[in-house]
Amino acid sequence: MNKPILFSFFSGSGFLDLGFENAGFEVAFVNEFHPPFLDAYKFTRANMKHKAPIYGYSLNSIEDFLSGNEGLNFSSKVKDAKSSGRLVGFVGGPPCPDFSVGGKNKGSEGDNGKLTRTYVDLIVKDQPDYFIFENVKGLWRTKRHREFYDSMKLMLENSGYELTDRLTNCIEYGAPQDRDRIFLFGIKREHISDKFNGTKLSTIFDWNKYIKVDLNSVMGKDKWPLIQPFVEDSITDFSDYITAKQKKLSIQYWFDKNDVLNHPNASHYFQPKSDKFKIIMEGDDSKKSFKRLHRWRYSPTAAYGNNEVHLHPYKARRISAAEALAIQSLPADFYLPATMTLSNMFKTIGNGVPYLAAKGLAETIKDFLNKNS
Repeated sequence: MNKPILFSFFSGSGFLDLGFENAGFEVAFVNEFHPPFLDAYKFTRANMKHKAPIYGYSLNSIEDFLSGNEGLNFSSKVKDAKSSGRLVGFVGGPPCPDFSVGGKNKGSEGDNGKLTRTYVDLIVKDQPDYFIFENVKGLWRTKRHREFYDSMKLMLENSGYELTDRLTNCIEYGAPQDRDRIFLFGIKREHISDKFNGTKLSTIFDWNKYIKVDLNSVMGKDKWPLIQPFVEDSITDFSDYITAKQKKLSIQYWFDKNDVLNHPNASHYFQPKSDKFKIIMEGDDSKKSFKRLHRWRYSPTAAYGNNEVHLHPYKARRISAAEALAIQSLPADFYLPATMTLSNMFKTIGNGVPYLAAKGLAETIKDFLNKNS
């Protein structure tokens, strides 16, 4: 099967797209509204020697593509991609603060929440062969938000799509992070093999194929070290705390794997300005802010905005951008431009989908497209 094509929206600096590309998809169009994120996307693509998307980059708001403005030539790009004979898909994770439990909670009426409806409207309008939608668990678990989510799914079903979704914790794919996300996959009914006619997509789409970690076996702090005194530049051995199998989900394993102290973003961190950097115990992540990570445990959700501060396990500072990228399971050769502000670095990192989760999801979809459509 030729590489499926993707049109990417809300692309950030490309974590989700990188997972799909390395699983065998071609990202042909990239849309990101925030210029520093798009600049970083272009920088990382060039640095990793990925070719530029054939339909280019766009800084437009996604609403512009709904307007039918012929000057943008968006619909014609989708039609041209379809004419190649390859399957064409949309991928996107609309900004989520309005659905996040710890965010604005304005739901579908919030400025960011409205973008979920816009993304669905664009899918209905331009009819890609398949699509991926990613968002926070609040859209799944909060009653008011779930009603909105279900109404969006009904729109998509009425527009000819078969759907399947899963609330997934990214640690299941091997990322060292407790991060729940909704993944929704949809495909046009005519692209499902006749042998599955009348069968629900959820019964033939194998969500578990690339899951690496049994969630029940690793979640819960009773399975991991709790807190210990903070000792600057201390050295400890994993075997005193966890098993060799658990080690691969620990922060320290990923710090070592990505050689974070020699990474191009190693020096990119906010300078300490508080005594809290030396008095909070290692592993004390009980408060909303000033969470000190434990080196032999996975990280809480990588959310570095809204005054949420994650402290280095054994250094008197916040974590660096290099360390945050490792927590997001990015490859060691992925790094952000030195010209990017620290605020934008940590915002784009916190917004992104962990790379291993993106790649595992992409491999699952690629297998389905190969075998069943």
